[in-house]
Amino acid sequence: MNRHQFEKFYFDYASTTPLDSGVFKAMKPYFFNNFGNAANLYKLGRDAKIAVENALDKISLVLGCLPEEFVFTGSATESDNLAIFGVARANREFGNKIIISNVEHKGIIAACKALKEEGFEICELKVDKNGLISSGDLKKNIDKKTILVSITYADNETGTIQPIREIAEIIKKFRIRSNRVLPYFHTDATQAASYLNLNVNSSVGGSSVDLMTLSAHKIYGPKGIGGLYIRKGTNIKAVIVGGGRELQSSTGNIPGIVGFGEALFLADKYRNSEFCRIKELRDKLQDGIIKLVPKVVLNGHPEKRLPNFLNVSILDVEGEAMLLHLDDKGISVGTGSACNSQSLKPSHIIAALGRPYEYIHGNLRFSLGKGVTDSSIKYVLRHLPEIVGKLRRISPMNLKIDG
Repeated sequence: MNRHQFEKFYFDYASTTPLDSGVFKAMKPYFFNNFGNAANLYKLGRDAKIAVENALDKISLVLGCLPEEFVFTGSATESDNLAIFGVARANREFGNKIIISNVEHKGIIAACKALKEEGFEICELKVDKNGLISSGDLKKNIDKKTILVSITYADNETGTIQPIREIAEIIKKFRIRSNRVLPYFHTDATQAASYLNLNVNSSVGGSSVDLMTLSAHKIYGPKGIGGLYIRKGTNIKAVIVGGGRELQSSTGNIPGIVGFGEALFLADKYRNSEFCRIKELRDKLQDGIIKLVPKVVLNGHPEKRLPNFLNVSILDVEGEAMLLHLDDKGISVGTGSACNSQSLKPSHIIAALGRPYEYIHGNLRFSLGKGVTDSSIKYVLRHLPEIVGKLRRISPMNLKIDG
């Protein structure tokens, strides 16, 4: 099977996406002729600075923010760390409580765990069986000690979309009642960026978000470049120091920055049409799997999820075994977050839904993207039932579906 055939059956776009050819074309000059450092005053430096400014213009147009409100980082994880550590340490005199959900990216959970050791109080809101947090739980837990609320826009395993607008409104009303600017509201929009509106003032939250994490390689941009929107006036400290800049202490990754700007511009341009196309294919895949494979459980919200996500537990079979057999057929899928791929620990997000251990280990995550076509779906549906049947014949398990 050649390279193009393998690409045809790639179903792990939540892990990473291929670089768009138009994005690469925009980046290419900044690897070679226009290789300057944007901090320098001579022409090569000035040209690099203009490239950064152009990228920021594209990003700020999509986000509805000022160009100076966006900071480039090396990854979404770095952006999450900057948001969590930066806000917590800058505002400690005003409170020590941080509210998150139990389906956040591991970068946020790890940062909060570290802050707990520094004396911060971490309140972790539990999601329901469909992966949604309760606005009532947030209302009960937000208080005058709270300096930050960080809730993902859509999680990276089921794609369940959280009620961000409602959360923002709760925070806004609390600020008004308590006559304070805190807590700040951060959301990780890494998975949502290709399919949901990212305007930080209107659609993401009726009363806006204060910080938003993005990553280029989830939207057909380059790896190694992320970003954090930081609303003007937000009190935040740098996490990395020594590079001579307030929050961005490093030489700018000019090709990456250019690629990020172009990738986000294209994602916004094709968002609506791609949403409809991908959802139709996802639903066809979901219906086919449920029809052809017995004992399948859908993970995440059946409706309030990103159009490219299909996360299922196939009972009596291990997800890792299915993944390897599918890979032999040229089909690439995930068994949860890509960050979990080297760990034998069960997915914390699927566990948060209340799924038993056996369900978690029979988990497959299909995440669709630009390269997926109707023929790709038919190919999966031709091979998956056969693989599951083969593995079940040698499996000692015979589980019943709960409920």
